[in-house]
Amino acid sequence: MSAELVMGAVCYDAKVVTIWTGFRHWLREHDLPFDFALYSNYERQVEDLVAGHIHAAWNSPLAWVRAHRYASARGRHVRPLVMRDSDRDLTSVFVVRADSAIDKLDDLDGATVATGAVDSPQATLIPLQHLAELGVSVTARRFDIGVGLHGDHVGGERDAARALMAGEVDAACLLDATHLLLTREGVLPPGVTRIAGQTPPYDHCNMTVIDTAPTALVDRFDALLRSMSFADPALRPLLELEGLTSWEPGRTRGYDALSVAVDRIGFYGACGELTAQGYRP
Repeated sequence: MSAELVMGAVCYDAKVVTIWTGFRHWLREHDLPFDFALYSNYERQVEDLVAGHIHAAWNSPLAWVRAHRYASARGRHVRPLVMRDSDRDLTSVFVVRADSAIDKLDDLDGATVATGAVDSPQATLIPLQHLAELGVSVTARRFDIGVGLHGDHVGGERDAARALMAGEVDAACLLDATHLLLTREGVLPPGVTRIAGQTPPYDHCNMTVIDTAPTALVDRFDALLRSMSFADPALRPLLELEGLTSWEPGRTRGYDALSVAVDRIGFYGACGELTAQGYRP
């Protein structure tokens, strides 16, 4: 193979450099000419993917929704190549204080709910969409940490949890895994909070590829990612940093709720244009 596969990744944390530098070395050792480019936000990454500046993008779920629309409007096609095993069937939870009178999600009607950043699928868009579908009207207090990173961090969720503990809000929207993390950290001490409700399952990140990417390189990339073994001592530290034990085939059915949420608030237009008021990644 004479060409090189170039992937984009958003640098939401310094560990992204460690992860993909390590994966690049391994992929090259296994006969895949591979490199990656780092981005400060997902919006630029999506635009570069569709423009053909990169062949693949390690996308957030929100970036996938935009990439699909943005590409289709320009006569291109994207598909989810792979996703982590940990990206499948996630849920968000609505956490309240243990002494709260709120027992179920209907009780949140008229309440103030803390959320993550404006562009967080798991801590803002999906949980607020779920409440809207239930006919529950709330006042959202957003914690806009890392706007442009699509919630790929726990900054906003951590601040939302702290607001709950301080009695400033009635509930906090958190990814289920983040709820467990914040409990272990002591931000949400055991026994002091409880879960009042939960969203239906949805999917998170995927490796999005554009139809202009070299087919042979994409197929090799796909095969090598899926062959990565958690038992391999050279790969295990990198896989742990990336939060997975295996790469699984990509799928699209887990993004329906997010797509509906995007349309409800006008986050993106039908052609993938940025339409969210005041959104500046």
